[in-house]
Amino acid sequence: MLTTNAAPLSADVINKALREFQVELTPEQVASIQRYIVMLLRWNEKVNLTAIRDPLEILYRHFCESMYAAATVPLQAGRLADVGSGAGFPGLALKIARPELQMFVIESNVKKATFLAEVVRELGLTDARVLVSQYEELGEEIAPLDFACSRALGEFDRFLGWAHSDRVAAGQAILWVGGRDIDEIKRKRGWLWKDPISIPRSLQRFLLVGDRQALIP
Repeated sequence: MLTTNAAPLSADVINKALREFQVELTPEQVASIQRYIVMLLRWNEKVNLTAIRDPLEILYRHFCESMYAAATVPLQAGRLADVGSGAGFPGLALKIARPELQMFVIESNVKKATFLAEVVRELGLTDARVLVSQYEELGEEIAPLDFACSRALGEFDRFLGWAHSDRVAAGQAILWVGGRDIDEIKRKRGWLWKDPISIPRSLQRFLLVGDRQALIP
């Protein structure tokens, strides 16, 4: 098992992986990924942040899959809320890739939220707020949102209802989902869904993007 004493991933390895996901970053952004992975492995010894322990797999599964939305949705400037952020994916990974985003990372677990706040501080991420809360309790603190996203929440009905509500009014919903969930999600009222985007290096994982629509009685 790789430990926190393992050598950090090289910039060449990170850039090669990112190119597979159509992402190009500056040397400073790549250095932020390197530091983030070291922090994640160190904290993961005491706080259950991710089941993945291999740095290269962390790079591909967490950073590359998250940042893929920056290239394909695409994400530029705007207000984005990441619900159930966990170890910071996709929210803080997207903040690294698109510094101009105004980022809210929402995590109800205090220990995980403490880690997220430390990442924000350590990496000097500006205009990024960590909110320790159940997402359903949030509204005017973050509204109006351009994007509401979730990578591993699974509560599609509740999440999409909250994101669509007048007190949040997210313009787009962005989900990282398994193929078996797509048909169920597309039946949810209030969203006009685009064609699923297949995530590289995965046969069953997709990005699903929906535009907010007015509900017709």
